[in-house]
Amino acid sequence: MKKLFSSAPIYPEKGLALIRITVGLLLAYHGFEVFDRATMQSYLTWDSFKSGAGEFLVYLGKSSEFISGVLLTLGIFTRFGGLLAVGTLSYITFFVGNGRFWYQDQHPFMFVLFGLLFFFTGPGEWSLDKWLNRTGK
Repeated sequence: MKKLFSSAPIYPEKGLALIRITVGLLLAYHGFEVFDRATMQSYLTWDSFKSGAGEFLVYLGKSSEFISGVLLTLGIFTRFGGLLAVGTLSYITFFVGNGRFWYQDQHPFMFVLFGLLFFFTGPGEWSLDKWLNRTGK
């Protein structure tokens, strides 16, 4: 009970890893739409993507979501995966979602914050980054 009310961390590396893996799986799930032609075509009906580069942006965005999700899930190139999520989901938040991060469309912005978290902290336990660094010594 004393640990519960203490300011000392409880299993920070494992907790961070569980959050990283969960966020990675969610990003990969959302990005998996890149393989569904009908869903991808439905995005082209949005006002944000009706321009000439719309199809390119939709495929780039969903591919980036998928790739960053895989990188975060596996914990490989974690900081790059975090930055990829930050860039992609910042665009979604501030350009597609018109900057609405405090109501309605806040979930893309939450991924921005998680991407920043993994950029600054690294992957935690159970990651290929940690395994590769351990065996490289």
